[in-house]
Amino acid sequence: METTIKNIITTKIVRLYDETNPLIMDCGDLFSPIDVAYETYGELNSEGTNAIVVCHALTGSAHAAGYSSEDPKSIGWWDSFIGEGKPLDTKKYFIISSNFLGGCYGTTGSSSINPGTGKPYGLSFPQMTVRDMVRVQKSLIDHLGVRKLRTVIGGSLGGMQVLEWALMYPEIVESIIPIATAAQHSPWAIGLNDVARQAIMNDPEWRSGNYYEFGQPEKGLALARQVAMLSYRSEKEFQQRFGRERQKENIKENPLHRNTSNLFQIESYLRYQGKKLVQRFDANTYLYITRAMDIHDVAFGRGDLNKVLHSIKIPSLFIGIDSDILYPESEQKNIAKALPNSLYREILSPYGHDAFLIEFDQMSNYVTEFLEK
Repeated sequence: METTIKNIITTKIVRLYDETNPLIMDCGDLFSPIDVAYETYGELNSEGTNAIVVCHALTGSAHAAGYSSEDPKSIGWWDSFIGEGKPLDTKKYFIISSNFLGGCYGTTGSSSINPGTGKPYGLSFPQMTVRDMVRVQKSLIDHLGVRKLRTVIGGSLGGMQVLEWALMYPEIVESIIPIATAAQHSPWAIGLNDVARQAIMNDPEWRSGNYYEFGQPEKGLALARQVAMLSYRSEKEFQQRFGRERQKENIKENPLHRNTSNLFQIESYLRYQGKKLVQRFDANTYLYITRAMDIHDVAFGRGDLNKVLHSIKIPSLFIGIDSDILYPESEQKNIAKALPNSLYREILSPYGHDAFLIEFDQMSNYVTEFLEK
């Protein structure tokens, strides 16, 4: 199957765990059933050795490229990067993108129906970790007949999964490309996530996680997204893009009056982003995923952080972003420095943490060069 912008891609769902084969989770639970939503692009070679796993970030999904069969207007979140002639070239590689464990786009998570009750799991869903996500992804590639991974690539939370792939399954991973990520979630990032979670849980409509028959805690989830957006972009971009401009030019009547017709453009932008997420995401899922990010620590149970990172011997391309305030460039350099066979490259951009989804040319040059070597 060739992947171009004209392709209609169908998201598949497969059951990988059941009562006879439950997932052993880091929290100690033996959990099943687990369904996994995934998409593939390109063809797996006869040896099963040309595969690439793409790991998505916090609110992403398996739909990474092409147009969705469910919504022909919906383009994949990394379509600029996956396809024939693109950095992840489907003429060469078999690309796998799955919705991770705990997601709300087809893979089992807190919004899924508990077969024992007939109702959504809600807060009875066990807390998953990044390592649990990777265990489920490994089961998926086994199901697909993959024997070797040419590389594993992902940004942000996706990059956390990438690091765990290298540590958990070094025998099949030939290289990694972590982008704008963390080896251990920093106090800064944990603090931002906690504020976002509190925004959700302090919304009366959250109902202690039992809101499904009543509707989303929209105000809380929207506010959580607004908090996150402030860390995803940069002060420089907001200054250039919005400045102190108002939504309407004619505000002479009373510049202190703060109604919806007199918002600063940055206020309007953040509110719009909050509303958009409410329409496509689940509030409890947001709680679970951000907690999994905060728990993330590649050194946990393994020893000293630098020694753990040094144990990753495979070729590694680390990509940082000069304006990223969430996972600063210094953090990326420190991780890369600890690996014996790593290369560090940097995106120069005003777009902050989100630059890895925007700066196609810079990303393309770095990744293409690395994969060719």
